[in-house]
Amino acid sequence: MRRALIVWGGWDGHEPKQVAGIFRELLEKEQFEVEVSDTLEAFADRDKLLGLDLIVPVWTMGRIEQKLVDHVSAAVQQGVGLAGCHGGMCDAFRENVDWQFMTGGNWVAHPGNDGVDYTVEIRHSTSPLVQGIGDFAVKSEQYYLHVDPAVEVLATTRFPVVPGPHSANGPVDMPVIWTKRWGAGRVYYNSLGHVAEIVRMPAVLELMRRGFLWCAEGKDAAKADQGQGTEIYTGMADSQL
Repeated sequence: MRRALIVWGGWDGHEPKQVAGIFRELLEKEQFEVEVSDTLEAFADRDKLLGLDLIVPVWTMGRIEQKLVDHVSAAVQQGVGLAGCHGGMCDAFRENVDWQFMTGGNWVAHPGNDGVDYTVEIRHSTSPLVQGIGDFAVKSEQYYLHVDPAVEVLATTRFPVVPGPHSANGPVDMPVIWTKRWGAGRVYYNSLGHVAEIVRMPAVLELMRRGFLWCAEGKDAAKADQGQGTEIYTGMADSQL
């Protein structure tokens, strides 16, 4: 049975406990053994993290010890998946650039705050993560992010919708959903999910389900590549892991 760890906490406005519960139910339906923790010390046991298939952070605006980030990074580099949404993953630890590098981006603004009407535009590609899902409207925070150019963008939203100083730059398409590789691991992010009600939207929930499964398959994919003689970059020497 595949194993997942959900770690929730930080700012209560994002309803992290409720969102963690939604994700737990979703993963258990997919036959995962799920552990849910409300402390960052869940990242303290590096060997335990290495035994997982998926890590799901649901933690906004907190501070984290560097060694805990290093433990998560080491696990992901070895094939453990990392997947999350909204501020729970990409506004988690603003002071830690290593976390931002691993996850692929970080929140910087949400013009208009909550309650903005905008469209999520799916990028038509060969990715199974978005096949059969069309563009959809949402009324929520519209995240403006600083994004790693290495990510594969699967969905975008158009700015500006709400006037502001950013409007002077003209229209831009901001990534909403992306994937990234971190060593042998797979990383998935979806900027939707300000509160539990948004996470429960059918399109959002399905996108998260697919992202979780894709990330959790990374460890087996990495082992298969190694079995075929493909070199897997981990970013660290064995003595450092």
